[in-house]
Amino acid sequence: MNEFTSSIQTECSKRLQTLYTNHHQWLGSVAFNISKDKIHTEDLVSELYLYLSEKCNPKIWYKDSFNLQYCRQFLLSRFLNQKKRGNKTINTENFVGSSWEGQDTEYDYERDEKIDEAYDEVKNELDSLKRKKGFASAMIYEHYWMSDKTLDEVSKDIGISKSTVFLAVKKTKTHLKNNIQNPFDND
Repeated sequence: MNEFTSSIQTECSKRLQTLYTNHHQWLGSVAFNISKDKIHTEDLVSELYLYLSEKCNPKIWYKDSFNLQYCRQFLLSRFLNQKKRGNKTINTENFVGSSWEGQDTEYDYERDEKIDEAYDEVKNELDSLKRKKGFASAMIYEHYWMSDKTLDEVSKDIGISKSTVFLAVKKTKTHLKNNIQNPFDND
């Protein structure tokens, strides 16, 4: 294992700890809201932590933790995939639950709305950038951001060098940071 890989794994471990410390209650609430079952709730959240630990992808890091939009989508996708494999019909609309055993308060829908709004704002800014001539980097960034893929995997998908993908992602990320106020800066 090289020094870079070791530092990534160390950072990933720290961020997983922060995710657990700061957002475990919320993740459990999201999973319970989706599954309506305590056992599924615990399984879904455990799968998320395991996946993040194994993937150890710096792209999905956010600030000192992990991207909460990504975590929420992971829980929903994993639940839906499990249900499809079990040939059970489920209604994905209005996942409304009261609480799970580990939750002290009622589910905070406002946080979900803030996450969705922030996600939509980034998506709209990327769409705006893609319409501008010469901003192909926004398209590369979107391909990278919307997938679980690493820079290397994206470069192979698109057929360009990894350094070009890196520069496009860096340029677009800088643009987004300068033009969009992050609603979770005070969390």
